[in-house]
Amino acid sequence: MKTIIIAGGSGFLGQILEDYFTKKEYLVKILTRYPKRKNDIYWNAKDLGEWAKELEKTECLINLTGKSVGCRYTEENKKLIYNSRINPTHLLGLAINHCKNPPKIWMNSSTATIYKHSLDKEMTEEHGEIGDDFSMNIAKSWEQAFNSRTTPKTRKIILRTSIVLGKNGGALLILKNITKFGLGGKQGSGNQKVSWIHQLDFVKIIEFLINHKNLSGIFNLCVPKPTNNNTLMKSLRKVLLPLFGIPHSKPLLEFGAKIIGTETELVLKSRNVIPKRLLYNGYSFKYTNIESALFNLLNI
Repeated sequence: MKTIIIAGGSGFLGQILEDYFTKKEYLVKILTRYPKRKNDIYWNAKDLGEWAKELEKTECLINLTGKSVGCRYTEENKKLIYNSRINPTHLLGLAINHCKNPPKIWMNSSTATIYKHSLDKEMTEEHGEIGDDFSMNIAKSWEQAFNSRTTPKTRKIILRTSIVLGKNGGALLILKNITKFGLGGKQGSGNQKVSWIHQLDFVKIIEFLINHKNLSGIFNLCVPKPTNNNTLMKSLRKVLLPLFGIPHSKPLLEFGAKIIGTETELVLKSRNVIPKRLLYNGYSFKYTNIESALFNLLNI
């Protein structure tokens, strides 16, 4: 039985990966600070320990570790966001280099937020413009930490993941709730691009990358053609049928973000990201239309 180890796999993305690959008859183990199940393995994401032995002879190591960016960017939170990504990445690279039979593949999370705000220019892996603000610099540091580790026997892949829409977690849960309560109008101008991916495509892309042994480097994980915020919210209203959908101006979003403890960047930044390398290498998306994806995920 092939083994997949997911670091930081107790969250939304880890759960859907575990469910998918377990059904594919992989043995999936989770590196977590709070082990509760048989396949949970304790690590503190800071030090080498017994957990490192679990990497021997594994098919794939997937690193999802990192504090959520759904918070205010205070100095304390900025430090936590940075350390929770960079330190575990360095640690996993060190553990791989201690293995006699290291994982065949190491996939490390990154984010499509690494690219600049763009309404017009499409951001591909090769020609995307990487900017200079807190979020983009975190992503750059994350990838630099990953690239700093040389792993001759382990294929390395960076996952620049966009917004993953899922049944039981992620951004869709928040959008669903505000729409049901009549707050599902456009956010800001509504023109900002939204790069997204259905949870099924997310896990199938991971499987695709595992099976295509010639592939390595950076991959954008998102649909071939982004939607925009206005279309996203309109599609949610069509699916959920609220009585009304109040739009949110930028000042209102700023006010609301302070109340709920988050940042407006999450909804106002235009992410115009294209998965050029996946398309070039033959990946076929299951969901590319936002309305169809929402009907599927919301069980309507």
